[in-house]
Amino acid sequence: MKDKIFKIDRRTFLKTTSISATGLLLGMQFSCTNTSKKLMGDPTANFSPNVYLNINGSGEVTIIAHRSEMGTGIKTSLPLVLADELEVDWEKVKVVQAVGDAKYGDQNTDGSYSVRMFYPIMRQAGATARTMLEQAAANEWKIDVKECKAKNHEVVNSNGDVLGFGYLADKAALLPLPEAQDVILKSPEDFKFIGKKTSIVDLEDIVTGKAVFGLDTRLEGAKVALVKRPPVAGGKIKSYKGEAAMQIPGVQKVFTLESPGFPIPLDSPLGGVVVVADNTWAAMKGRDALEIIWEKGVNGNYDSTAYIETMMSKAKVSGKVRRGQGDATNALKASSKKVKADFRVHHLSHAPMETPCAMAHFKEGKMEIWAPTQEPQWARSAVAGALSLDEKDVRVNVTLLGGGFGRKSKPDYVVEAARIAKESGFPIKLLWTREDDIQHDYYHANCAQHISVGMDESGKVNTWVHRTVFPSIGSTSNAKANEPSGSELSQGVLDMPYDIPNVSCESNNANAQVRVGWLRSVANINHAFAIGCTLDEVAEKRGVDPAQNLLDLLGSDRNIDMASYSKDFWNYSEKLEEFPWSTARFRNVIEEVKRISGWGKEMPDGSTMGIAAHRSFLSYVACVVEVKVENGKIKIPKVYYAVDCGVAVNPERIKAQFEGGAVFGGSIALKSKITLKNGAVQQSNFDDYQVARITDAPLETEVYIVPSNEKPTGAGEPPVPPFAPALSNAMYRITGKRIRQLPITL
Repeated sequence: MKDKIFKIDRRTFLKTTSISATGLLLGMQFSCTNTSKKLMGDPTANFSPNVYLNINGSGEVTIIAHRSEMGTGIKTSLPLVLADELEVDWEKVKVVQAVGDAKYGDQNTDGSYSVRMFYPIMRQAGATARTMLEQAAANEWKIDVKECKAKNHEVVNSNGDVLGFGYLADKAALLPLPEAQDVILKSPEDFKFIGKKTSIVDLEDIVTGKAVFGLDTRLEGAKVALVKRPPVAGGKIKSYKGEAAMQIPGVQKVFTLESPGFPIPLDSPLGGVVVVADNTWAAMKGRDALEIIWEKGVNGNYDSTAYIETMMSKAKVSGKVRRGQGDATNALKASSKKVKADFRVHHLSHAPMETPCAMAHFKEGKMEIWAPTQEPQWARSAVAGALSLDEKDVRVNVTLLGGGFGRKSKPDYVVEAARIAKESGFPIKLLWTREDDIQHDYYHANCAQHISVGMDESGKVNTWVHRTVFPSIGSTSNAKANEPSGSELSQGVLDMPYDIPNVSCESNNANAQVRVGWLRSVANINHAFAIGCTLDEVAEKRGVDPAQNLLDLLGSDRNIDMASYSKDFWNYSEKLEEFPWSTARFRNVIEEVKRISGWGKEMPDGSTMGIAAHRSFLSYVACVVEVKVENGKIKIPKVYYAVDCGVAVNPERIKAQFEGGAVFGGSIALKSKITLKNGAVQQSNFDDYQVARITDAPLETEVYIVPSNEKPTGAGEPPVPPFAPALSNAMYRITGKRIRQLPITL
């Protein structure tokens, strides 16, 4: 099934969007797949979606935004692409958030692929509508359409006559769709929105407090629900007493939700005891009054710190070869110089500012939900399955998200709210406290890695051995999936780009003993850290500048056929011929970050720089971090990024993503760590699961976006991976100690 554009009638538009419309109505059909599930190595069915455009008689343009807005600006950026080709006045564009429905195609706002997936068809749709409006004007004037040109919500002709889009909309609706060859896309130099500074459509509402996030949702008669969940993933209730909770004024009901055991489906709630009350305070006090004895289940002895050492012992010996070139074993033995390093990364929590929450109302056999979800279709199907409903009887309304980072693509909390609403008989607002969020997350996998690098007498690198051991995301729901998937290994390991003749990339088995899920940039975090730090040490061993070392190891400019190196290689669900692995583009961002940072310049006493580079989500990023230590504390005066993400649709949002990515990376590098003992998470709030404060965060972040007409690629996740190794490399120059574990401690 290929992308296509088609006309629709008003009745269909009203039925599918609940929006009354006149004038020109177009639908866009995309071919796409659910990338979040591909991330786990599980290909899923294709959708046959529709996204809608309406130009009415007053000239107002309505565009349905089918992706979720959580600060990336995607609710603005995709409509912006269509609007640019359409030649509209942006002030006359209305963007409407879509509900969760398969007719909108892949709505999973995850994996930094929204723009790259929909950029071509959004352009085509806008250009198609523009062509129809120009033809309608030509018919009105009885002239050749080549004499007509759309410009800023109007069509003008060579005589200077003007007709507005509103006047032409009904007339254009009567025309057949133009043939594809008759639809001419703009030249990049004619873009008026793409690549230009544009405010997000929700900006005014957000800054004035009018925007509705999940936590802001209100419904008359709704009660508040909190859940006491098993402290150990897969644990169950042995016994409980709810009498004391029922004595709390305002508490209406206390009941249990069945626990699924372990492994646990990624869309399944953890179960536990529910308290439903008139208000949040009563629900909290009622939950505190519960007396529960838990059965810990199979993960009751899980000690995450000890498990890292178990994984480390596996990483130190040969594992399953997932990419092999030459003879790495013998080449390493014969090497004159060697670098060997072991790396450890602990579990991480997403910790979005807005914790998981949802409003659910079950009435007359139908369930309606309001939720800050990254994946409304998965939420819809999971709710339908949990309640034995037909999907048509479940409606998921998507609110703004107060952060997500991958946490809110898993719909467990939405299913939880729906089950509670049906069981209790009330409209329910489910709340997760910060403690709930920290202690019952889908955690980033902890990881142990070993890297050995061999060099000959001249310092030429001839051997690269990389072993990584971590619980796969898939092992959360399937105990047999206890080795990393190809997609997880293709985030830094299998896609290692350096021109080294003898390579062995290996993995070993590790089982999830807590819920593991994707977190912003996923396995790239662990792998970029280990690789970036090792390469810095290689530079020292070779006696060359760290940035020059990266350039040297890249070899000649070329497109690398990664698939020929490993049958497990995954190119973020894209064909290599369409999104090649280009060492020239990688080299360029390294050169650019050297330029903007003044790499090699003289630094004040106690200050230095570190560099790292990484390709993720098809984007090339190089990062330089300035560091100084004051009174035993790490300070980051400035961070420099150079990024090549193809066409920069909305540069301001890209810069914002990189500025936020530096803070997120700073949290990972300096503060954040989740540990488990006896199966239970030891941290509970921001006092012991720390994120970067203002005093920790970079004081300034400079982002250079490489001008490009290449296909757009990811921007939300790529800033994170190179930050920690760049910071670690800078720290080494100050302390003389190599960083081998995150978070960093002085």
